[in-house]
Amino acid sequence: MVAVTDENTAATVREAGAEAKVVGHSMNELKSATAALRAAPRVPGTAWVLDYKSNQVVVRGDTTVSASAWADLTKVASGIGSFVRMERTSGTFTTRINGAQPIISAGGRCSAGFNVTNGSNDFILTAGHCGPTGSTWFADSQGTQQVGRTVNSSFPGGDFALVQYASGEAGEGADIVAIGDGNGVRITGVGDAAVGQRVFRSGSTTGLREGEVTGLDATVNYPEGTVSGLIETNVCAESGDSGGPMFSEGIALGITSGGSGDCTAGGTTFFQPVTKALAQLGVQLIVAAPSDVAQSGGSPAPTQGEPEPSPSSTAAAIAPGAASPGSTTPVTGGSIGTSLAARLTDPRNIGPGLLVIAGSLVALVATRFIRAEQDRKAYQRYYSTTWG
Repeated sequence: MVAVTDENTAATVREAGAEAKVVGHSMNELKSATAALRAAPRVPGTAWVLDYKSNQVVVRGDTTVSASAWADLTKVASGIGSFVRMERTSGTFTTRINGAQPIISAGGRCSAGFNVTNGSNDFILTAGHCGPTGSTWFADSQGTQQVGRTVNSSFPGGDFALVQYASGEAGEGADIVAIGDGNGVRITGVGDAAVGQRVFRSGSTTGLREGEVTGLDATVNYPEGTVSGLIETNVCAESGDSGGPMFSEGIALGITSGGSGDCTAGGTTFFQPVTKALAQLGVQLIVAAPSDVAQSGGSPAPTQGEPEPSPSSTAAAIAPGAASPGSTTPVTGGSIGTSLAARLTDPRNIGPGLLVIAGSLVALVATRFIRAEQDRKAYQRYYSTTWG
């Protein structure tokens, strides 16, 4: 469907094979309205977004906005035009940082988003409001297991940050984001969200949640400052989910910024677009190798840093109900010592007289080896290569 402002253009659209919808206001008018709102005195607890379906700009105010401040903003909106719609919303628009593992700093707790690289070093891409440049992140509240340090951050204005791994490398499984129950989704590329697209968000507090993109180019006036250019969705989020990844069909779309409500009553959540963050930071997403995608039944991976979504992601925007998070894969590894133990205790390889004696020794050694290796891999993948 293509929105147009006159019948002549509508006829051209129909001839091209698309569906035309005649609307009263052009994109330039809608963007001019948001520019006028940004120029007005800032009111914390308010947000606005382009609502393409209604051809309006929707301004929302949370419960912290006073009646007088809301009246002043309503006057500004009335001066812009009738296509600016005012709505009150329950809850408060907050950045969601407190109360969840696994990346912890002096400023609070957040979820890691996607793994990225500049070709020399690997980083976690997360929310900028989680901590300023120089923040040190740990995998435990005691501060003994360092994950990395924030080397670049944008907030307010944008809401993204780079946490450089202490080891310099993300390690095995860097293309996977966890979705709970020991499972993860392979990330195969990066793209831009579309209104109506079915999307999935994963966070360290509430796990995997799904919903729909309801608006683009949203502006939110958090108490800490204003952030613009965000994706608006009806996917719920709670404290500690900040910085977590949003994706669809294995395509990275956004980083959890903030919102209102919770996962009991529902609410509105805003995301920093990944494409914009990558462009400003000069890094590329770490994506699954084609062989990994083929083994898990997915489609081939796009080129790293590719700005457009895959065909399946585009289809998801047309038919939201048909979308899935992406191809799933275990987050933690299996028991790597099982086959070794089986070979050592095979009667064809060891004499029956030695089997009983050797079996006890092998069982003891193998058990300690397996447990140590599993713990190491679980820590590396869970804390160092996923959102947490």
